[in-house]
Amino acid sequence: MYTSFNCICSSAVNLINHIRMLWEQHGAWTRMAIISIVFGLPDEDPTVKRLLRNPTDFANALRPFYGDIIATRFEKLLTYHLTIAAELIKAAKAGDSQKAEDAEKRWYKNADDIAALLGYINPYWSEKNWREMLHEHLAFVKAEAVYMLNKEYQKSIDTYDKMEIQILQMADMMAKGIICQFACYFCC
Repeated sequence: MYTSFNCICSSAVNLINHIRMLWEQHGAWTRMAIISIVFGLPDEDPTVKRLLRNPTDFANALRPFYGDIIATRFEKLLTYHLTIAAELIKAAKAGDSQKAEDAEKRWYKNADDIAALLGYINPYWSEKNWREMLHEHLAFVKAEAVYMLNKEYQKSIDTYDKMEIQILQMADMMAKGIICQFACYFCC
């Protein structure tokens, strides 16, 4: 992905690794929250609390480049993304298709809002590409949860594996965009 760079400095590598870690945590803690919610585990509250730290961690990573207003906006949008996901899983678990459908519509609208923000703040990011990636991510998360609810555990695991690859593609797209936009911070 970084073949367009003549060299890559340690600050760029550090950013890439940090953004990848944040997206990996997003995927992993989302999966753990799905499992906790589906099975009514006693760790549901602390697991969801840890998952909801992810938007703050992202905001802290974006703040040096985009400032407080943009970082806070992203944090709020990503927090809403996660709370809608939990709402959707709980509605599906309860068999309330109307609430699940409403939550899913808001979830995709939220993804569009995130894509619009990212496309706006960085000329190397495309709103269209972010929307496609985020919609694909939502489809993976939904499939993970549905398979888990239907006791199709291997399919849920297989879906997570696919989602993990896709989430790292989002991480690389994010990191590359930041490196390109703020090249002066990442000179060799």
